[in-house]
Amino acid sequence: MTPIKFKSNSTAQLDFAKTLKERVQHYFTSNNIAQTANSAMVIKTIVMVGLYIVPFILVLTLNLSLFWALIMAIIMGFGIAGTGMGVMHDACHGSYSNKKWVNDLLGGSLYLLGSNVLNWKIQHNVLHHTYTNLAGIDEDIATKGPIRLSSSTPLKKYHKFQFVYAFFFYGLMTITKLINDFTNLYRYAKEGYVKQMRVAIKPEYIKMIVRKAIYLLLIFGLPLVFTSYTWYQIFIGFFIMHWVASIILSFIFQMAHVVEGADQPQIAEANETNWFVHQLKTTADFARNNKLMSWYVGGLNFQIEHHLFQNICHIHYPKIAPIVQATAKEFGIPYNLKPSFTSALVSHITMLKYYGQAQQA
Repeated sequence: MTPIKFKSNSTAQLDFAKTLKERVQHYFTSNNIAQTANSAMVIKTIVMVGLYIVPFILVLTLNLSLFWALIMAIIMGFGIAGTGMGVMHDACHGSYSNKKWVNDLLGGSLYLLGSNVLNWKIQHNVLHHTYTNLAGIDEDIATKGPIRLSSSTPLKKYHKFQFVYAFFFYGLMTITKLINDFTNLYRYAKEGYVKQMRVAIKPEYIKMIVRKAIYLLLIFGLPLVFTSYTWYQIFIGFFIMHWVASIILSFIFQMAHVVEGADQPQIAEANETNWFVHQLKTTADFARNNKLMSWYVGGLNFQIEHHLFQNICHIHYPKIAPIVQATAKEFGIPYNLKPSFTSALVSHITMLKYYGQAQQA
């Protein structure tokens, strides 16, 4: 892949990036606070991980009816999504702590849902964050099964109805990663990303197999040994748990980049745009005043701030968002803000309809 330069000759764009960085840095220095996690973040970490582990322990130790076992599976799904968004995400960005071992430990919570940290870092940190909404590079807008998220990909007749069926397939995201991680790792190695991460491919494959095997043995084996549920009842609970987690994760990420006003520029245009400006043009915030949602989704409704300052823990986003918005307005840079979860969801559905009909560019 030819590197994207994100080099703008616009003085206004360069001044915007410089001014914004200075103002955000001034917020932390003037208030004498660290950019990493605080005590509130530690409490959230305990709660989120507990939402996943505690229901599983209750299923194993109490003689729960199928109804209550189902409720536990749903809660575990919320726990998986909450841990992923509010703990793992910051840790894998290196913004949870200044200590590498802390970030590595908490980033490893991704293994609790059977996925792979290296793959995630390549797909998310490298491809998505660097080349946001660039078709053919950012895999977040690549075609996902029967779902078309960009006009740069082939249009099929069935895409016309994707605004209806997309939500079922969104729920398969984490389950498919159990298998797709292997093919994705092979592709990343072939494209040079694994070498770029300074990792040897063979040991990584071995570790991935071992971790996934341990995960499946625990999530299926322990209920088989310690409960009276049948294997297919356990599988149904497993599927529901992953579907709940996947639909939450998909909603949050899609409503940040596949909504009205979030550009999908051509590479030539991105080459001539300052990277900070590119992030604002391709990203959206939503429901910033919903404190409960902001807490649960790990500040990912402050996606603009996250993309601009991924080295800052999300616990600080509500404070720096006004700085970013005011600076963008001052320099005439668009700031895409959806006022609520509902408005963002409707906007995403609108774009699903659009990409279900728009001819290939």
